[in-house]
Amino acid sequence: MKTTVEISDPLLRDARKLAAREGTTLRALIEQGLRRVLSERKQRKPGFRLRDASFKGRGLHPDMQGATWEQILDKIYEGRGG
Repeated sequence: MKTTVEISDPLLRDARKLAAREGTTLRALIEQGLRRVLSERKQRKPGFRLRDASFKGRGLHPDMQGATWEQILDKIYEGRGG
């Protein structure tokens, strides 16, 4: 498949020199690099993902609509010595 990719001039020059030195084509060099990057990315462990621990409620209680975080905390600890 043919495609067009923009590569910086210095990088392209270096890649052409390397391909010539190794007796290969620029295409082969680019494909080798892409394969390597794709392989490395597949082997990486996926990043940490926090499980969804939300409660199946109906959101914030109507009495707390517009309350500040401090007011919500006060309500949470009300009667619990907090």
